[in-house]
Amino acid sequence: MTAPLLARIDAGTPVASLTLEEQARLAAEIREIIIATVARTGGHLAPSLGVVELTIALQAVFPTPRDRIVWDVGHQCYAHKLLTGRLERFCTLRQSGGISGFPRRSESCHDVFGTGHSGTSISAAAGLAAARDALGQDHKVVAVIGDGSMTSGEAFEALNHVGHLKQDLVVVLNDNEMSISPNVGALSSYLNRVLTGHLPTRMRDEFVKFLRSLPGVGEQAAKMAKRVEESVKALIVPGLLFEELGFRYVGPIPGHELKNLIETFRNVRDQFKKPVLVHVITKKGKGYPPAERDPARYHGVGPFDPATGALITRPAPPAFTTVFGEALVREAVREQRLIAITAAMTDGTGLAPFAAAHPGRFFDVGIAEQHAVTFAAGLACEGLRPVVAVYSTFLQRAFDQVLHDVCLQGLPVVFALDRAGLVGDDGATHHGVFDLSYLRQMPNLVIAAPKDEAELARLLRTALIHHGPIALRYPRGAGIGVAVPEDPEPLPIGTWETLRPGGDLAILAVGSCVYPALEAARELETEGWRVGVVNARFVKPLDVVLLAQTAAENALLLTAEENVLAGGFGAAVLEHCAAHGPSAVRVELAGIPDEFVEHGTQQALRAKYGLDAAGLATKARKMLEDKRDGR
Repeated sequence: MTAPLLARIDAGTPVASLTLEEQARLAAEIREIIIATVARTGGHLAPSLGVVELTIALQAVFPTPRDRIVWDVGHQCYAHKLLTGRLERFCTLRQSGGISGFPRRSESCHDVFGTGHSGTSISAAAGLAAARDALGQDHKVVAVIGDGSMTSGEAFEALNHVGHLKQDLVVVLNDNEMSISPNVGALSSYLNRVLTGHLPTRMRDEFVKFLRSLPGVGEQAAKMAKRVEESVKALIVPGLLFEELGFRYVGPIPGHELKNLIETFRNVRDQFKKPVLVHVITKKGKGYPPAERDPARYHGVGPFDPATGALITRPAPPAFTTVFGEALVREAVREQRLIAITAAMTDGTGLAPFAAAHPGRFFDVGIAEQHAVTFAAGLACEGLRPVVAVYSTFLQRAFDQVLHDVCLQGLPVVFALDRAGLVGDDGATHHGVFDLSYLRQMPNLVIAAPKDEAELARLLRTALIHHGPIALRYPRGAGIGVAVPEDPEPLPIGTWETLRPGGDLAILAVGSCVYPALEAARELETEGWRVGVVNARFVKPLDVVLLAQTAAENALLLTAEENVLAGGFGAAVLEHCAAHGPSAVRVELAGIPDEFVEHGTQQALRAKYGLDAAGLATKARKMLEDKRDGR
């Protein structure tokens, strides 16, 4: 595809030097490349399409890297990447060895702060602004945050702090949910362009100064004028909350009109040296009809046909997410106390069917994982059975709440950790490879991982009858293809199962590693080795009886987990063997080393870290050969 204007930008032409008509054509070029690329690689389509004009306007007024722009979450940064020297590499988006789908400091000097989780932009921007002031510099700092991320507690903590510090900082609220009529939008846009101009701003400030100079009544008169201004402003704009936090509120303004955006941003840049919040209305999926019609479906999407928008799918068993959601609906019929909770991930965690079937027992708390966990704890205090469905990587944000509010009190809260282990193309910020380690240290907490979808249903039933906190972790992607029982039998807490007898070596496998371990054992059997496989479905508590029995029957043990090795399942086995024996057994670990995992397909990453069948066979074979050769 041809993109002459974007090629000029890539070669160093400033966005601000383009005419308004050229900037509009640039927006069309950017959308064309984003749609074509994401159709092949998958990615966050609707969010990035929704901020194309906003990104152009920001680069025209606040050019990076001189000025600093922090993108909250960062899944809307594709246009930013295309405007900051990554046109040639954009075809590698989210591919192994290619550019990330999120801002990365190591990738470009234009990515001033790496993101991937929500609600962090204003805090980071406040730090950048404070550093600028301490160093005597004069560039601008901008935080771009979506309306969903504004539900994050950290965002409001940062707003409060910035308002207190009175920092020269611009927050752009990208609002893609609010609907305003054309007349109200046009009026508001006009008023804000006028009110942020030099003369009105100076007149406002001079008038307040004059009122305060009046003998005896000056301060009171200034306060009254402020109240009158707020009362009038409240008729046409919703920004009083931000004004009370110390920000000058500007908006709402249309987010796809370049002239309005650029003029407003210029006025904000030139007239204000204090906190300003610019409220921009955008449309997710803008410019691509399928994404405009169904922005949720095209928020994070796999490969698709760009001509029709039809997703390219291959026959596969239902995803673990789907199995969980369907099982939870069935359990809710049996258990009337069951409550489902999510943090702005109704579809992503498979809870949409539950929300439809049991709307009165479903809560979406927004991007507020800390609140979700403590809210669940409160429900559990009154005898209900809350299930918090959350991505593994996002539960990290509520570590203290899980520890202090749930585990310390021994409350029966179920944590359903989706996308545990290696998740693939979203990269380092989204891999769920830390949960076994950060949860295993918590007293009272049971941790389990199913080998397949049938065991997920059984473990869910187990969790709902357990009288304490329990975490179930399961991977992203399709299940194994086994039938899911309609009325699953619960499993005794802390019990493993031997799937294959050994004699020479046994693989103690967790969750997604179980079936690759079975395949590896069959391969080694053809070479004359007797390799057993144990489904270590409970990471805590360990099945110490079966562990001792397996160690007695096999001189070699290999643990396998999609988790970091530090503090994970293998570490738990080593700790137990060191304390209780047998001392003769040799234990080695397969898992994620002490590094952040980059983006790539799940298949490629499992191969890289030796967690597929071939990798486990190689590791086990070396252990067997070393023992045979006396090493």
